[in-house]
Amino acid sequence: MKFAVAPLAITLSIQALVSMASLTAPVLAPLAAEDIGGSAAHIGYFVALIYLGAMLSSVVSGGLVSRFGAIRVSQVALLLCAAGLASCTLAGLAGLLCSALLIGFGYGPVTPASSHILASSTPSHLMGLMFSIKQTGVPVGGALAGAVVPIIATGYDWQAAALAVAVACVVMALITQLKRDELETERVTSTASPAGLLDPFRLIFAHKALRDLALCSFFFGAIQLCLTTYLVTYLTDGYGATLVLAGMILAASQAAGIIGRILWGYMADRWISPRALLGILALSMAACSLLVASLSEHWPVFVITLICIAFGATAIGWNGVYLAEVARLAPPGKAGTITGGTLFFTYFGVVIGPPTFAVVSHATDSLATGFMLFGVVLLLTGISLVIPRGKPLTRER
Repeated sequence: MKFAVAPLAITLSIQALVSMASLTAPVLAPLAAEDIGGSAAHIGYFVALIYLGAMLSSVVSGGLVSRFGAIRVSQVALLLCAAGLASCTLAGLAGLLCSALLIGFGYGPVTPASSHILASSTPSHLMGLMFSIKQTGVPVGGALAGAVVPIIATGYDWQAAALAVAVACVVMALITQLKRDELETERVTSTASPAGLLDPFRLIFAHKALRDLALCSFFFGAIQLCLTTYLVTYLTDGYGATLVLAGMILAASQAAGIIGRILWGYMADRWISPRALLGILALSMAACSLLVASLSEHWPVFVITLICIAFGATAIGWNGVYLAEVARLAPPGKAGTITGGTLFFTYFGVVIGPPTFAVVSHATDSLATGFMLFGVVLLLTGISLVIPRGKPLTRER
């Protein structure tokens, strides 16, 4: 199979825009809170609703991709994100609730759709690398939200910034139409049934390797959001860092995540099996989490920075290897369905992880306890992936 650039470019662009859409509201929260009549701290509930919507829509996305095509589903996802951003400019709680859910419903199907496209257009020896490059769209979208959205908001107002990102999503949906016929070669005309909603879970739990990956992704998703959510607060309160320094360290960890996604994908294609690599990454996440939990104000800044860079490279960099392996293990033509089912567990971890971290930290009056708990959990997760059990992983096609 010859590699084509267009599928990667389109899926990467869509991934970046949807990620940007999901992070636009958190970036605008300080400006929007006063107009809406709430607190900027309430943005945590907004983000939780986004991932709840994504968790639900990811389950049905495989069937939608099979019936309507990956590009059409991606177009609808972009339009849902645009509608969600437009809704957040409306006054009142109802507008915010509608906004979060619409963005979440749009966020969920994008990765299963892109996995379906890449699985059918990428040579097997490049799967890890191409999926990892595509997944850099998530932190790239976050970087765009952080860099572009504030400029528009301060130049005009926060509503204009939200609408500008919405327009970008609509434009991307129109652009993808140019490649729809080329990239949508497999569509079925059968109608979906309510019972079919359970098909992704049946397929996943019938395959031990897929089941293991799905369950492990719950913890990976949880620690990724806990890192990005609590690192700045932990460094300022626990280490005594200034807000600017803590923000720079978080930015460095995000940049490391982008590099890590590409590096781990390259390694998975050439030097080490994806499952073993994910196990090593889990063990590395555990070590970093435990080190962060143990940090002292006497530690040099460069040591803390290096630990957080390693934390970001692993806890933010695992996704591409994971998604490529899920696509490899999926039955022919089922990459979107299987990806959607496994992402249900990933997004569930994203929804559950930060609140659990908060409860544990509040009960012990220390954020370090949260990092310590997740460090132990990830240690066990890594061991379960590194030590083979039962039949070895196969890549039958």
